[in-house]
Amino acid sequence: MAPSDLHAWDVSPEEAVRIQSELRRQLKLVWDGRVVHTVAGVDVSIASERAHCAVVVLRFPELIPLESALGEAPLVFPYIPGLLAFREGPAVLAAWQSLRILPDVILFDGQGIAHPRGVGIASQMGLWLERPTIGVAKSRLYGRHGPVPPEPGGYAELFDEQASDRPIGVALRTRRGANPLYVSPGHMIDLGHAVSLTLACCAGYRLPEPIRWAHRVAGGEKLPAQNVRQDRLF
Repeated sequence: MAPSDLHAWDVSPEEAVRIQSELRRQLKLVWDGRVVHTVAGVDVSIASERAHCAVVVLRFPELIPLESALGEAPLVFPYIPGLLAFREGPAVLAAWQSLRILPDVILFDGQGIAHPRGVGIASQMGLWLERPTIGVAKSRLYGRHGPVPPEPGGYAELFDEQASDRPIGVALRTRRGANPLYVSPGHMIDLGHAVSLTLACCAGYRLPEPIRWAHRVAGGEKLPAQNVRQDRLF
């Protein structure tokens, strides 16, 4: 299934900012009540002037890997914080187009609306893929929050720096002693469901299982024997 075309990728940084500002108005930050049977994690790395993406689909709630797909694309955009989707998005689309199992929810290693313009990679790619997406970032890009409780599942709301009463995500503790993750809705999901689904995808590690599996597959690891499909495109 080919995603809808929203915008060009090879644009200037100024044009990219303008595009993101327009895309922000298209986001739907509500949950439609769908039953979640599958979740996916996305990992993107850069090597030899190319972006490489791994997508792994897992059965939910068992978190059993079902399918993996890899894709790559040449870099057409420089590294600029806040504009990573323009650098990594084409590789995500390349991997996505080879999937047979289209997941119900996608977790991205990056930001959702916890972003200066409210459109991190999880939000921007959610619009492209027309799927509920969640941003699960290892570090804070934007927003402010108070202390995070030490126990797993504890969180502190992350507030918009320009609108102090509006939460845009949470700093979420997923493992005792580990730094929190920054979870925010991407597209087609609200904050409450983004947090609960992220926690439901955790299995004792700091990172949720879909993203952990995407990292592992990107590094060359194979899925267990019960997987449906593994495609290596690069």
